Amino acid sequence: MSQGRGSASLLMVMATLVPLMCLLFLVEPSNAATYTVGGPAGWSFNTNSWPNGKTFKAGDVLVFNYDSSTHNVVAVDKNGYSSCKTSKGARVFRSGKDQIKLSRGANYFICNFPGHCESGMKIAINAA
Repeated sequence: MSQGRGSASLLMVMATLVPLMCLLFLVEPSNAATYTVGGPAGWSFNTNSWPNGKTFKAGDVLVFNYDSSTHNVVAVDKNGYSSCKTSKGARVFRSGKDQIKLSRGANYFICNFPGHCESGMKIAINAA
């Protein structure tokens, strides 16, 4: 009789562990880095050179810290970056503590408050 109870306990343990072990094989390890744009000063004027010397990968996260009453972050294309113009449908972030995951390839961000992008409040990042 005790053999039956031991077998039932073993089956319950196995029924719990097997799905958990399967999940471990499905989870990919995350090697994403997190970068605070502009360093301790945050997202501000003349941050366009901030990415220089840094290596970015798809999946890395950019943290934009700023005063949301005076700035924003807009994800734009190359044209928007070059012209400091926001196209219809561009994603605008306004929280003051935005976290944006980089896509593979070119990623462009500007502040579209009047004159801010033209004063260097923009960054271009290429993520491998």
